[in-house]
Formats: sequence, C-alpha cells, structure tokens
Amino acid sequence: MVKDPHRSQWPGSPRIASAGELVDVATHASQHRYVRRAHETELIEDYVEMIGDLMAANGEARAADLARRMDVSHATVAKMVRRLTDLGLVTSAPYRSIFLTDEGQRMAAKSRERHAIVLRFLKALGVDDTNARQDAEGVEHHVCSETLEQMRAFLNRKNT
Repeated sequence: MVKDPHRSQWPGSPRIASAGELVDVATHASQHRYVRRAHETELIEDYVEMIGDLMAANGEARAADLARRMDVSHATVAKMVRRLTDLGLVTSAPYRSIFLTDEGQRMAAKSRERHAIVLRFLKALGVDDTNARQDAEGVEHHVCSETLEQMRAFLNRKNT
C-alpha cells in the first residue's frame, strides 16, 4: 500500500517565518517529512496516471508507449512496472500490455483530479499555459488536501 502524503497535515498552525528566521523544530521536521512522503509517491502517481491515460486513449498501456511518454528507457519502465505490480497498482505479463488494478484506477483518478485543479488554478492566476502545465506536474504531488480544497473553492467562486 502506498502512503498518501496528501492526507497528512502539519500539526498546529505554525506562523510563517520571515526571511532568515526559522520556525520551531517540530514544525520544520513535520514539513520535511511531508515533502519526503510526497517525493516517495510522486513517480508512482505519474506512472499510474499515465497508464490510466494510455488505457483511456488506446484501450491499453504498453511499456514502449510509457517509455516514450515518460522519456525514460525501457529498462526503467520495466523496473517501475515491477514496483507497481508489487504495490498492487497494475497487472502485466512479459511482452503484454499493462493494466491498472482497481486500486491503481483510484490512484490515477485522484492524481488526475489534483492535476486538473492545480492546472486550472494556475491558469486562473494568469500563468501561461506552458508554465502552468509544467508547474502543475510538480505541484499536484505536493499540495495537501486543505490547499487543494481552497483552490477548488477559489475556482468555484471565480466561475459563479
């Protein structure tokens, strides 16, 4: 089972430190723990989301397509597919397509939704399409559920 870093919340309500000022040790440690968890799941979420997108577009996800889309080698894809299989997120057989399990489909849907909200939010702020797409690719993995809900609420208010 993959940890969901997006559910974690920092303890208390730490005040924002100004330049050159440190927040308390517990808050700092909690923030870094949160980011490390997000980094742990980032690649997994990217692969699962891409497999889901390929399945939706082509009916299947092939390792060669993943390698091209992720700009990595076939060996890198094979290693990640083994990891995703071990985590119960995909099923595959040698020289066959890769398919998401129910758990993988849930993860892909959540990741796709986070990505869409962050992308729409950045565009609503006036960020150009190219930069918004690039930034959303990283931010989506690090935004906590509270921030994501605030982004969604902002977008809903803007659209009414």
